[in-house]
Amino acid sequence: MDRRDFIGGLTSSYACATLFASGAVANAQTFAEEPGNSDFDALTKSLLSEWCDGMIRRQINDPGNAELHGALACPACDHIHGRCSDALYPFLHMAHVTGKKKYLDAAINVYDWAENNVSQPDGSWTNDINPKAWRGTTIFGAIALAEALHYHGEVLDEDRRAAWTRRLDDAVGGYLYRDFKKIDFTNLNYGMTGVYGFKLFGRVLGKRKYTERSEQFSKRLKEFFTEPNKLLWGEGKPNDNRSGRGLLPVDLGYNVEESLNGVVLYALEENDTELLDLLVESLNAHLEFMLPDGAWDNSWGTRSAKWSYWGSRTSDGCQPALSLMAGYNPAFGTAAIRNAELLQRCTADGLLHGGPHYVSHGVKPCIHHTFAHAKVMALVQDKMHWMPKVDAITPLPRRTAQGVKHFPELDVWLAAKGPWRGTVSAYDSIYKTKSVVHLQQPTGGSLAVLYHMKVGTLLASSMARYILVEPLNQQPQPSEDFPFTTRVEIRNADGWFTNIYDLKADVSVENHDDHITFDVKTTLQDEDRKVVENAAASYDVTYQFDSEKVTISAVSSDATSSSDATSSSGATSGSDRVALVVPIISHSGEEVRLVSEKRIEITKPDGTVIVQSNVPLAIKASKKGRIFNMVPGAEAVPIIAEFPAKQLGKVCCEISVA
Repeated sequence: MDRRDFIGGLTSSYACATLFASGAVANAQTFAEEPGNSDFDALTKSLLSEWCDGMIRRQINDPGNAELHGALACPACDHIHGRCSDALYPFLHMAHVTGKKKYLDAAINVYDWAENNVSQPDGSWTNDINPKAWRGTTIFGAIALAEALHYHGEVLDEDRRAAWTRRLDDAVGGYLYRDFKKIDFTNLNYGMTGVYGFKLFGRVLGKRKYTERSEQFSKRLKEFFTEPNKLLWGEGKPNDNRSGRGLLPVDLGYNVEESLNGVVLYALEENDTELLDLLVESLNAHLEFMLPDGAWDNSWGTRSAKWSYWGSRTSDGCQPALSLMAGYNPAFGTAAIRNAELLQRCTADGLLHGGPHYVSHGVKPCIHHTFAHAKVMALVQDKMHWMPKVDAITPLPRRTAQGVKHFPELDVWLAAKGPWRGTVSAYDSIYKTKSVVHLQQPTGGSLAVLYHMKVGTLLASSMARYILVEPLNQQPQPSEDFPFTTRVEIRNADGWFTNIYDLKADVSVENHDDHITFDVKTTLQDEDRKVVENAAASYDVTYQFDSEKVTISAVSSDATSSSDATSSSGATSGSDRVALVVPIISHSGEEVRLVSEKRIEITKPDGTVIVQSNVPLAIKASKKGRIFNMVPGAEAVPIIAEFPAKQLGKVCCEISVA
């Protein structure tokens, strides 16, 4: 078929394309019979179109240069992302449904770029242009190619379609079949995605041995759900590593944006009712961590170095699993919509930004977010005719929750009192690699997230130190690395010591009718777990939630404290500052007022946030009036409450909303 004349007849043939349309989706009906899906359909279609156009505007057009032509230029990074050819699936989808040649050209050009630059003799595609780079991401590229061929292959001329099909078989029959031998050969998101991938490859390529590999993986699926809440574990190095508390590695971002998608797609195809029941339990548990605005609270996750508020930096998105399972629990549909709306709010100039405040802080977006999430929007669109009812009528669990829920497999607590939602973490499973040390997500009994129903997120923790675990998949900090986690800290000549490095903090909670109280016993340590010397090291930290306010207080539990760390005026001085640090999430357009030395007000669109203390408050100076952290991609007002003389006095900060 001539590429200039491929438009005719595509729309009608596309409407008939269904993969795995076995009717296994609970309460599934055709889209025509589910008019309530029109909003979800329009939202995902709009995002897909906007992102594809945004990517095309960044696609390099240099036909004489095979190293560049067809690649997607990244506004934020000085290198080309090896996985940008994943965009061929959303591009081909758009070519099929719109009949516009620009999308077909974009798909072909990005495919050809990958073949010229990251394709390897064993059938793999490397994650980066370096031929020695990681090849495991081949599973994601192969799935994108398989879905593109299945749903939209007819827009390609016969020779090209045959060549792309052979290339898919080379990838699956070569590298993937050789190296994906066990479901847990590396981080679990690869094996869980592989369960679906090999099933898909077997269908598209008509080869039973690929389907058998999927079946082999599926026999072990049920091993990887925690007790008692059925969270997926396996995001660690090694993936079955037990922490000091005996806890397995769990990462919410990768679970909801990749692993659960793969298992849900497989279970629906197989109509495995026992597995589907387990997945409903698991999705319910994961959904407890979605904030009311659609954000995923991955503050505590083992891979939270890649937390981008809406999800994880290089994974795909939560919409397929949640929307396809909405027949089992309509709140899953609400979650799919709320998160897609958040993605929409984080989109500017055609690209998905890695957090809510990139634009206000002038941080450029990495294009990886866009081409990864465009794939799942294409998949949702391709499966829209087989969706159960998807709407936002049923509230999210965290919107209606009251009281406390403890996840013992994480040592994480979710608190809800009146309009307040909080996350307290003592999770001590630390992600480790051969080359990077000192990775540390919030722990130490930290108040990792604080959310208010009226004004939104007020606390959102970062890494203790932002570390480029995957240098080519993460953006560097645009300015000073100042952690967002609420904490007690001392900075002195020996270094930085804080409770967020304490892996043995003790947390107790009391849930009363009118308030919730968390009591945390912790010590101040550096990143090598060395406890501070010549200063108060042990602290009692308390978080009290009631309907009107949240109070954060801290007091030294040491019997004595060295006076060397304090000045004669009664306040800690210079680099020996001991303080309670409370970074309030706030973008640059919001007014900040120092009403008095002990009261700060921040005006937000739907209310005024009031922070007041029993000691003088200060705001850390910054060039833009805000600090920015890549985790979770937000700005904050860093409020600092210094301890009184000899570090023995109690510091209290109250947060309320008027």
